[in-house]
Amino acid sequence: MRGRRVRQGRAAALAAAALAGGAAMAPAAAHADCQVSKMLELPVTMAGRRPIVQGRIGAREVSFILDSGAFYSTLSRASAAELGLKVEPLPPSFKVKGVGGLASAAVAVARDFSLGGVTLPRVEFVVAGSDTGATGLLGQNILGLADVEYDLPHGMVRLMRSTGCGKVNLAYWSGDKPVTTLRLERPDGGGPFKPHTIARVTIDGKPVRAVFDSGAEQSMLTLAAARRIGVTPETPGVVAIGQGIGVGRRGVAAWRAPLGKIEIGGEAINRPQIVIADVELGDTDMLIGADFFLTHRLFVSNAARTMYVTYEGGPMFGLTPRGARTAAGEAIDLTDRAGAPTDAEGFSRRGAVLASNHKLAEALADFDRAVALAPKEARYYRQRAMARLAERQPLPALADLDRAVELAPQDADARLQRAMLRLNGGDRPGATADLEAADAALAPSSAMRLTLAGLWDQVDRPGAALTSYDAWLRAHPEDARRANALNGRCWARAQLNRDLDGALADCDAALKLAPGRPAYLDSRALVRLRRGEVDAALADYDAALRLAPRMAWSLYARGLAAARAGRAAQAARDRAAALAIEPRVGERAARLGLE
Repeated sequence: MRGRRVRQGRAAALAAAALAGGAAMAPAAAHADCQVSKMLELPVTMAGRRPIVQGRIGAREVSFILDSGAFYSTLSRASAAELGLKVEPLPPSFKVKGVGGLASAAVAVARDFSLGGVTLPRVEFVVAGSDTGATGLLGQNILGLADVEYDLPHGMVRLMRSTGCGKVNLAYWSGDKPVTTLRLERPDGGGPFKPHTIARVTIDGKPVRAVFDSGAEQSMLTLAAARRIGVTPETPGVVAIGQGIGVGRRGVAAWRAPLGKIEIGGEAINRPQIVIADVELGDTDMLIGADFFLTHRLFVSNAARTMYVTYEGGPMFGLTPRGARTAAGEAIDLTDRAGAPTDAEGFSRRGAVLASNHKLAEALADFDRAVALAPKEARYYRQRAMARLAERQPLPALADLDRAVELAPQDADARLQRAMLRLNGGDRPGATADLEAADAALAPSSAMRLTLAGLWDQVDRPGAALTSYDAWLRAHPEDARRANALNGRCWARAQLNRDLDGALADCDAALKLAPGRPAYLDSRALVRLRRGEVDAALADYDAALRLAPRMAWSLYARGLAAARAGRAAQAARDRAAALAIEPRVGERAARLGLE
């Protein structure tokens, strides 16, 4: 089967190339026959809760999410198109399964793929699924080719080689810290390919099979497993938190649930708050995600099928522990004895970890150092701007984005962030200039076109919004955000009074994907009003306002529809109610030629 050939691909070649620069390390518990060497070291920078590794494909800089839960390194179709890679189909039976369901798969070959200083002339990627906010996912065909150390608290992942270590403690950094040991569950065979990092944990006394998934922004338990434990969406204290998305077309319902205790090997966490989601994870029950990886250091010995873990401190599972204790009740020293960074990149990576753990004052101090050491690197100003925004410091954040754009005028991400700030500050001309620059810089298939389209709508440029929605929808046939994009295109067409049949089809498709969304009903109502279908428009406005009674535009537009239907009293009431909420709402109706 071709899928098997794709999975095994070039892993052995990368191992051979990386071993050329190996360095020996001493296990925590020395053993004469145990040898551990470092094959490859990959710096990791956190972007929110996503660990990002930088590389190159040919002359293009690329960024990958470090995803131990991905069976194979992947690109979205949009990323493959943006990189100019030829995409070839895989057999129809070859599917990729993620949080959002199944997605079709293809394969692309990247030439001169560089990672951690190692360059390979030819590497295959699975092409599948939704955009991730990065070029793609770095999966187990690379992370599982030997042993791997996940040291996200210090912004690093290391591919390791261990021989003759048996049951030796491979947490060589642990010192006096307790080390949790978990046995990994894996099928035999498969050559160098290691599908996932799976171990048994216990929640409220019940066994749970968990995937340790650095690409999951938060840990997540399946709804089916939660029910086995005795927790349902109706359990007291369980709170709906909306929808999650991932690989696949659909979002999934999610809740935050208080649980009694989770035990991971020898580590016990009391009263965790864990997300449960209506999702299938194959033969596993749980994703243990970035919240765990950011607060622990892990050595995954694929050779010995064992994982060694130490807690490094910080928030996880919805908790912010003030410390940690042994089973005997003794306090554990969690002092970080790693050396301080010595260069701008080191401060940038440490600051990103601190920001991910909501330690914003400390993060800003590190970003200050990064900027001071490398004042012409735009990326550090953008990092500091995001931390300042999280600290509710919009003016200093705007100053940082000004400097980032000055240094890198083609940085579409910085342009879009600054456009949002300028809009919030009432600077529409400045925001529009940033959007024009971002539009010129972005590839047609770029994931950021969805954000750009929404911002074009905010500055009343429906024609530009329509162009970006068209481009995004063409490049993202299986993205879980298609409902938002379809609604946006429907709304843009309705404003322009253009292709109303296509607009109605878009709104219908969006509502099929996400039934009952008030904004989608409002968009369809305007399409129907434009088409002269007044009763149908009133029905959609009524449905939208039942769900969101204070939507000023829906009230005002319903008043316009009521007036056309001869319902003068209702028209007057709706108009007055809308103007009381948003005094300038009538200006939009005038711009759209509705009155």
